[in-house]
Amino acid sequence: MFQKTKLSSSLQSATSTTLSRSAAAVAGVLFSVSVAAQQSGSIEGTVYLDENVEAAGVKITATSPVMPKKRTVETDADGDFRLPALIPGTYTLTLTTEDGITRTVKTRVLLDQRSNVQVMMAPDATAEEMEEIAVFGQQVEVVGGGASVSNAIGADVIGALPVGQSYRDLMKLLPGVQVSQDSVRGPNAGGSGQDNTYAFDGVNVTLPMFGTLAAEPSSQDIEQVAVERGGARAIGFNRAGGVSVDTKSKSGTNEFKGSVNYRFQPANLRAETVDGVRSQTEYDWTTANFSGPLVEDTLFFYGSYYGPTVSRDNKETAYGPTKDYLSERDEYFGKLTYAVTEDILLNASYRTSERVGEGLSVGFNEADSVSSGEKSNQDIITFDGSWIISDSTTFTFQYSDYALETVGGPDNYLSIQPTYGAALDLAQLDQMGYFSVPNLDPDNPDYDNDLAQDLIDAYGYVNDDGELVGGGGVGGYSSINDQSFYRKGFEMALEHNFDVGPTSHQLHMGYQWSEGTEDLSRMSNGWGAIYYVGGEETTPDGDPIYFQSYTEQMSLVDASGTSVPNIVSSTVTHNFEINDSIEWNDFTFNVGFLISQDTYFGQGLKKNSSNYSGFETAPGNKYEMYEIDWKDMIQPRLGVTWAYNGEDTVFANFAQYNPAASSLARAASWDRNSARQLDVWWDEDGNYLGNQGRRGSSGKIFQDNLTPRRVDELTIGTTKAWGDSINTRAHVRYREGSHFWEDVWNWARSDEGCYGDFDGDGINEHCVPADIEALGPYVPDLQEYRDEIGGSSYVIAEMDGAYTKYWEMSLEAEWYGERSYLNASYVYSEYTGNIDQDNTSFTNDLNLFLGSSSYADDYGQYTWDLKEGTMRGDRPHQLKVFGYYTLDWNANVGAFLTYQSGQPWEAWDGSIYGRSSDTMRYAEPAGSRRTGSHWQMDLNYTQDFKVLSDYTVKFKADIFNLFDRQTGYNPQPSVDSELFGEPRSRWSPRRVQLSLGVDF
Repeated sequence: MFQKTKLSSSLQSATSTTLSRSAAAVAGVLFSVSVAAQQSGSIEGTVYLDENVEAAGVKITATSPVMPKKRTVETDADGDFRLPALIPGTYTLTLTTEDGITRTVKTRVLLDQRSNVQVMMAPDATAEEMEEIAVFGQQVEVVGGGASVSNAIGADVIGALPVGQSYRDLMKLLPGVQVSQDSVRGPNAGGSGQDNTYAFDGVNVTLPMFGTLAAEPSSQDIEQVAVERGGARAIGFNRAGGVSVDTKSKSGTNEFKGSVNYRFQPANLRAETVDGVRSQTEYDWTTANFSGPLVEDTLFFYGSYYGPTVSRDNKETAYGPTKDYLSERDEYFGKLTYAVTEDILLNASYRTSERVGEGLSVGFNEADSVSSGEKSNQDIITFDGSWIISDSTTFTFQYSDYALETVGGPDNYLSIQPTYGAALDLAQLDQMGYFSVPNLDPDNPDYDNDLAQDLIDAYGYVNDDGELVGGGGVGGYSSINDQSFYRKGFEMALEHNFDVGPTSHQLHMGYQWSEGTEDLSRMSNGWGAIYYVGGEETTPDGDPIYFQSYTEQMSLVDASGTSVPNIVSSTVTHNFEINDSIEWNDFTFNVGFLISQDTYFGQGLKKNSSNYSGFETAPGNKYEMYEIDWKDMIQPRLGVTWAYNGEDTVFANFAQYNPAASSLARAASWDRNSARQLDVWWDEDGNYLGNQGRRGSSGKIFQDNLTPRRVDELTIGTTKAWGDSINTRAHVRYREGSHFWEDVWNWARSDEGCYGDFDGDGINEHCVPADIEALGPYVPDLQEYRDEIGGSSYVIAEMDGAYTKYWEMSLEAEWYGERSYLNASYVYSEYTGNIDQDNTSFTNDLNLFLGSSSYADDYGQYTWDLKEGTMRGDRPHQLKVFGYYTLDWNANVGAFLTYQSGQPWEAWDGSIYGRSSDTMRYAEPAGSRRTGSHWQMDLNYTQDFKVLSDYTVKFKADIFNLFDRQTGYNPQPSVDSELFGEPRSRWSPRRVQLSLGVDF
C-alpha cells in the first residue's frame, strides 16, 4: 500500500550484525513530511521478516503518555502500516507477529509531520529488545519524503535554548526567517511581514485584515511548533505569501504533573544604551501549569496561568508627580483531551486573557491627567477531533472562535458629551478634552494675546525660572480607539489511502470556512484635542475662530441623541482543497490544488437596481463590497520527490498562493464617509460656530475584473542523512509576487503634470510612462457613481506593473546526540521589486493597511517613482546556529548565534515631486543604502535540583545579546532632517533574565 524503498545502509548494517548474533534487527529511519494541518502527526512504515521479505498481518500497538487510549493496526499484505491523527509526542510501538514474536521501538511524532519507520523482525530474537529511533533533540528537518520546506520544533528544544516567553520569540529559531525586533509586524521571509499566517492549536490568530500576530500565547503552553516556508501541498489551506506557522499546546497525561515558575528581568541587569541611558523598566513573568487524568486512559486535562508585568516609575512632569507606568496581564488556558474510543479523539480548549495598562504615555510638559492607557481582552475557543474510520480512511474537523477586543485611550475619562451646537466651557477647559495651553505671540496683531494670557494663568505651568508659561497640555488624553477583531472558522478533511496498480495514493479533501470581522469605534474624550486659535482664522461664513477642536464624528450626538454607528467590516473566505500523494517505486508525486473565494463586506450602502451604481446610501447597513470568485483563485500545488537510495532525496515543487490578508473590507467601506474627524469651532466666549469634515478617506469603488494578488513559487532541493546523527537539506527557492491592489487616484495614469527635478537643472523630467498613460482611468465611469452615491476620487485598482521577486539558496544541517543537539543554517537571498509593503510609512512597525496604504496616493508614491530596487525586508546573508548540551550534573547549557545583513533604505525627499511631505517619496532607487549588519549571541544555563522524589527545583539564567551589539536600524530617511541617516531604532542592549521554578 505504501512506497517500497531499499533498506537504508544503517538498517542493512544493523541487520547483518544482529543476525550474526541470532538476534532480531530492530532499526528505523525517521524522516518527516508535511501532513494535514490538523493538530496531529502520523507514523507510517514497513515491517520486514527478513531483509527483502515484508511481514503481513503484524499487529502494531502504539501508546504514548499524551494519548489517552492506545491505537492498534495491522500490516497489510505488503508489510505496510499507517497510524494517522496522533497527538504529537513520543510513541512506543509494540509489534507482534502471528507467531508471537514481539518487538518494541520508540519514535517521535512531530506536529504536521509524518514519521516513517522501518522495522525488521527475525524469528529467533528475544522479546525484550527495544531500539529507540534516533531522535534526541525534538527538531527534525524534512530529511526525505517531502518536497515542502518545513520545520518542526519541540518543547525540549524551546526549553533548552535562550528564548523569550511568547509565541513571537520563537520566530528567531526558524531557518531563513529574518530575525526582527518589530513588536507588531512579522518577520520577512520571502514576502511581506504582513503576509505570514500564525495559528495556535490550529486556530488562525493572525489579526483579521492586517496580517500581523495578534495573539501572544505563552511559550510555556507550546508543545511543538511547525512552520511551512515554501513548497506547500494542497493540505492545510496554506495561502500565506510569507510563512505559515502553527503551534500545538501541551496536553495532559495519565500522570499528574505541574510547575510554577517566576522569571524576572531587573533594570540593573541591563546594559546602558549607546547614548548612556539605562532603562528603568522592570519585567517579570509568573507562570504555572497543572495537568493529569480526569478519567484514567480516557480523559486528560491541562491548565495554565501566565502573568507578565511591566512597570516603571514615571518621572515627574512640569505639572508635578505622575502615576507609574504599569502593564499587567492575566491569561488562563484550559484544555481537555477525550478518547471516546480508540478511533475517536476529541480536543477542546479555551484561552482567555486580559491586559490592562495605565500611565503608558505622558510628556514632560503634560499634566498627569492626560496619560494614556489600554485594555485588551482576548478569547480563543477551539474544538477539534479525529475519527479513524478504517485503516485507510480518516476524518478530522475543527471549529474555532477567536476574539480580540482592545481599547486604547485615556486613563482619565471625561464626562462631557459632545453635542452639535453645544458651547465650550472656558472655565473648565481641562474637563472639555485635551487642551493645548497656548503661548503668547506679541508680534501678531491678529492674535488675541489677552485671552491667551488668561488661559496661561488658568492652565499653564511654572518653568525652571519660576515663570507661569504656556505650551503644556491639560485635561484628558484626546481619543478613544475601541477596535475589536473576531474570527470564526470551521474546517474538515477526509483522507483515504488506496492502491491503483503499482501505485499507492493518499487522497486528501478538505473544506474551510472562516469569517474575519473588525468592529471599529473611534471616539473623542470629551471634545477631543482643543486648540486656541486666537481669532487668526475664520469660518466659511467669516466669523473669527478662537477655539477649535479635532473631534471624532462618532462622538457627536444630535438633539435626539443619535450618533454615527460603529464601522463593522468583514471578510468571508471559503477554501476547498484536494491533494493526491502518489507513491511509485522510489518516487512520490504530489498533485493537488487549493481553490478559494473571498467576499468583502462593508457598511453604508444597500442595493438599488434602479440606480446606475446598483446601490444607494444607507449608513450602518451591511453590503457586499467585492467578491473574488473561485475561478480567479485556483492555486495549483505540484511536487515530486525521488528517494534515490531509499533514504536520501532530491525534490522539486511548484506552488501558487493567493494571500488572504487584506484591509479593503474596512479601507473601502462606505461608512468611512460618515466617520471622519471634524474641525469644530467656537468664538471667544465659547459659543458654537460650526464644523466641517477634515480631509480623510472615504468609500471606494473597485476596478472591474481585478486579478487577485498572487505568489508563484518554484523550489528545488535535496536532503541527505550522514549516518545516524546528521541530517542536511539544501534548496533553491524562487518566488514572484504580482497583481497588487491599492487605493489610487482614479486619474493617476493621466499626465496632468510632469515633476521631478532629478539633476537640479530646474526642469521637471518625470512623467507617467506612456504605455501606462494610454490605459486611461482605472474606473472610466467613476464620476457617474460619485454623482449618485458620493464616495472618493480614489478607487481600488491593480497597480500597473507592480511586482516582487525573491530567491534564496539555503543550507541546513542538524546534528543530534544522546544529550546534545545542534542546528545550523545559512541562507543567501535577494528580495527586489517595485512595491514594498514593509515600507509604507515613517513608522512601519504598525498595523498598516494592506491594499490601502500610502502607495499610489499622490505624486512620488507610484510604482514608477524610483520604487524599483531592493525591498526593506531583504537580508542577503542569514546565519543561525543554535543548540544545547546536557551536563553531567543535572544542568543544561544552550546557545543561539545569529548573523544577518542590514536593512536596505533610501533617501526620501518630497520637494522633487512638488510636495512638502517626504513620506514614501524616494529621492533615489529603492534600497540604495543599507544599515550595518547585525550579529548577536544569546546564552543560557539551567540547573536542576532534585528535592525529595517528586519535586525538581529549576534555576535558569538567560543572557540575551551577550556582546551588547546595539546595531542601529530604521534610519531617518528625510533628507531635510538634521538626523538624516541616523538610526531611529537600535537592537536591545545586553540583558540578563533569571528564573526560579518548581516542577512536580
